[in-house]
Amino acid sequence: MEHRLSQRVEGGLPILVYKRGMPVATGMIRDASRRGLFIATDYSDVRLNQTIELSFRFPERSERGYCTLSAHVVRTDDGGLGVDFDGVENDALTISELIACLQERASTDLLAGRVRKQMH
Repeated sequence: MEHRLSQRVEGGLPILVYKRGMPVATGMIRDASRRGLFIATDYSDVRLNQTIELSFRFPERSERGYCTLSAHVVRTDDGGLGVDFDGVENDALTISELIACLQERASTDLLAGRVRKQMH
């Protein structure tokens, strides 16, 4: 049984992974919370507790450009990386905006799915 400390929301947002300032991988946020993310990627050249940087762009908010967050790796598996924001310097507003963006996308996708079902 999983014991989450904060609620997860579905992802679906592309993300870039950096190590020591160099881009090393692309991925997709699979799910997120205020404490961390799971990134679907085939990249595996990381160690547990290693600090990485993550870069992403909010859809429909191109004026902000790319946002960057730091995280440390807490889990790896064949599907990707689990990262945690605790213990690294981050802008709490950026994390809150990311969660809000993903929640908005998930509810829009859910609504669009209902409309498609009703049309068929």
